[in-house]
Amino acid sequence: MIPPLLFERTGQVTVILQTPVEAVPLDVWTLFNAVLTLVGAYLLAQLVRFGLSALAERSPTRRVTIKLFIPIVSFIFYATAVYIVLGPLLQLSATQLLAVSGLLGAAIGFGLKDLFAGVIGGVLLITERTYRVGDKVELGTDYGEVTGIGLRATTLQTADDTQITVPNATLFTDAVANANDGSPEMLVVVPVSVAPDADLERAKQIMREALVTSQYVYVDDDHPIAIRIDDQTYYRTVRGKAYVADLRDEFAFKSDVAERVLTAFEREGIETPSLPPPDLDRR
Repeated sequence: MIPPLLFERTGQVTVILQTPVEAVPLDVWTLFNAVLTLVGAYLLAQLVRFGLSALAERSPTRRVTIKLFIPIVSFIFYATAVYIVLGPLLQLSATQLLAVSGLLGAAIGFGLKDLFAGVIGGVLLITERTYRVGDKVELGTDYGEVTGIGLRATTLQTADDTQITVPNATLFTDAVANANDGSPEMLVVVPVSVAPDADLERAKQIMREALVTSQYVYVDDDHPIAIRIDDQTYYRTVRGKAYVADLRDEFAFKSDVAERVLTAFEREGIETPSLPPPDLDRR
């Protein structure tokens, strides 16, 4: 580090005084402490993640709320560790800070813009809570339960138990759909198609009965059941809308209701649509 220069004017003579700057120690012990601090932060973050996840799984009604604290606590641990490590080392003057900022900006512009966008997206997720750990969300073309939120990417678990890593930069490029927004209850839509000349009133009644009697359904004044009919060209769709008590029962609920509705349709002679001819289907 080049020591700063101070200018002192005495009469008509300018005297340049060079002030000593304390050197920042950078030895094996300093590096060891830095590594130890970062490893300690990582282990603490993983320990808290494991503890909160275990606690959340024992309390289904508060699972989403408890898991909300996992990325927040991890971010605090990592940020504190970085500050402890870099604080004493980065004793930069204003000129040097400007130069480092310029280099950082150039690096981001040339090769790290995606990584930087992901980190910014992670910070926004933690502060604005667009979605939380435990939510069911759709990020771009991927849909699943949020199992982890990092500073760079979000991890989703799909219905097929596939773990998908989605960069947090998706926040700036694609729409984000949150199915439950922090609540353990979630609205589920069950669509079943019928022939154009089918008895719609009876079909709606069967759908309602299947929704109400499902073991997964959650009904109260704030979570009602609704039936909607969509009229298509070659068929009509009966859409049953109801809430599940636990968002993880989404697909079990859809399968349960659809199976019992189709069985009742077959028993009572309510026809489901046949596929239209290929040439008509392309119109």
